[in-house]
Amino acid sequence: MIASGPRPVAPFSHAVEADGWVFVTGQMPTDPAAPDAPLPAGIEAQTRRVMDNLKLILGGIGLGLEHVTMARIYLAAFERDYDGLNVMWPSFFEVGKLPARTTIGVTALAVGALVEIDLVARRP
Repeated sequence: MIASGPRPVAPFSHAVEADGWVFVTGQMPTDPAAPDAPLPAGIEAQTRRVMDNLKLILGGIGLGLEHVTMARIYLAAFERDYDGLNVMWPSFFEVGKLPARTTIGVTALAVGALVEIDLVARRP
């Protein structure tokens, strides 16, 4: 668990490392400083908050987005939000170094979120 990380919405660790591979639990668009505050409005704002939370967790174990090898993205309104997500996704990573990715439409996410993202990273 990362002390400054978001409050988990279920019983899990923020990240688990095994043989240099780091598995970061899916993060929600909650504010670590105000976990009960309303979620940001819209897919863009929620995606930015989720990515901020993921960076916070990675930073807590000495890694960054440049170490990410795989991302799984869950969208509660796939058809509505997929294009908006795709427009902003490359902005989080170095040009030409996007991680592998799977994006899945789901019927619902915890805390009424529009997006959840989990990551796999590799420690150099």
